[in-house]
Amino acid sequence: MQTKILITDPISDFGLDKLKDSGFEVLYKPDISEDELHSVLSDIDGWIIRSGTKITKEFIEDAKKLQIIGRAGVGTDNINIEEATKKGIIVMNVPDGNTISAAEHTMAMILSLSRNIQIGHMGMIKGKWDRHLLTGTELQNKILGVVGLGKIGKEVIKRARAYDMKIIGYDPFINQDHFDENEIRIVTMQELTELSDYITIHVPINDSTRNLFNYSRLSNMKKTARIINVARGGIINEDDLALALNEKLIAGAAIDVFLNEPVSKKHPLLNCENILLTPHLGASTHEAKEGVSLGVCNQIINYFKDGKLLNALNFPIADHSILQKMLPYYSLSENMGILLSQMADFPIKNVKISCFGDADDSKSIALSFMKGFLSRITDNRVNMINANIIANERGINISNSYNNENLVYNNLIKCEISSNDNSIEISGSAFSQNHSRVVNIMGFDIDLDPIGNFLFIKNKDVPGVVGKIGTLLGMLGINIAGYLLSRNKDNDFAFAIIKLDSVLDNDIIKKIRDIDELIDVRQIVV
Repeated sequence: MQTKILITDPISDFGLDKLKDSGFEVLYKPDISEDELHSVLSDIDGWIIRSGTKITKEFIEDAKKLQIIGRAGVGTDNINIEEATKKGIIVMNVPDGNTISAAEHTMAMILSLSRNIQIGHMGMIKGKWDRHLLTGTELQNKILGVVGLGKIGKEVIKRARAYDMKIIGYDPFINQDHFDENEIRIVTMQELTELSDYITIHVPINDSTRNLFNYSRLSNMKKTARIINVARGGIINEDDLALALNEKLIAGAAIDVFLNEPVSKKHPLLNCENILLTPHLGASTHEAKEGVSLGVCNQIINYFKDGKLLNALNFPIADHSILQKMLPYYSLSENMGILLSQMADFPIKNVKISCFGDADDSKSIALSFMKGFLSRITDNRVNMINANIIANERGINISNSYNNENLVYNNLIKCEISSNDNSIEISGSAFSQNHSRVVNIMGFDIDLDPIGNFLFIKNKDVPGVVGKIGTLLGMLGINIAGYLLSRNKDNDFAFAIIKLDSVLDNDIIKKIRDIDELIDVRQIVV
């Protein structure tokens, strides 16, 4: 069956062709109605959007097969990432595709606002010639305050310096060491607000930036200052901005993004003085559209074809090189999780993962273990994205640690599950990409390939047990693929693992349990 990709916002023909040429079934529906959207969601594997589509909790719940959401652009505030993460759905974006487009639009807004271009144009359309009323301001020697010094902010600075503007900047994660003091001076948010002739915003929308510029902060700006937002709606409080403009607290504003898009006819900014509004055009260039379209389509193809992840926002490992290095340990730890979930007959309260040697990313190894452990005890899709969330919902505490002490093995993963009164611990080691072994179970040394059908047997350490088990299985027509036996001088019982060619039914398991010397018999399928 073909992988099905839904696209509900416009992307370039090159991106569409790329998906089709890679063998995907493409549902290109940029004008889809909500009713039709609900009807197709249950059957899609991937979903590509831009800024127009809002992916809500309800849509995510309907999309039972959905594995990945690709945002052709940088902003993801139109995606319920929290719900997607709970469902194990990867969310990825294309952070660099809009950088130049957004920076150039910012400069266009600054220039248009400074020279009253929008007011002059509308006046001439109405037959006016108000040249004497439209005296503008030059950018040279004016102070530009840049809020957010990421890629777009830096591109704006580069262009503003060409106009001989003086640059100050604010970013809570960046200090002066990152910049030449002759090019930009890093200041506090309060200083930037009070000193700037122009303020331009280039930060994401989150709890710390929502309503960042409210009436109080706008009131601290110079009366001759102007503010520009080509980032995200909601960073500037729109009602407060309208009030500040109408009360002439600031000289002007240029806004490209809004809290709710498209804006209603009663939006407060539509009737303000010296306001320049554009309908979210920051990324609307042929080059940007082409770049983000090809970028997100290539990322979708890489994920489904090769399992590669790029720019995944809710995946625990951002560095693909680390992901590749850890693959043998993920496979081993996941299988150990599957194994332990079937060994336990008590409610699990704690999971402890201890890693040694080359298995040095204990956090992601723990998530991989939980993926395997939870896969047999919940109907939810479980992966490394949502394993922690599902574990927390079930009251399971997870801890992980790394220790570089020298061991017999080059790498070792110890996995312990416990309740108040019971615990089970196993250890495993990955000797190569395709050669992993469980090397210890509850203190018994073993050499087990943890994939297949097994009987885990705890028996009295007395003669004749192996013969009785082998004879019974032979009588029942069951072929033994391998028999591992481990003894410990400190115990009066032994531990055996029998590898079988097929899964046994409950009646056969009952007959095996009837052997007097057996203490416990469990069938494990990994």
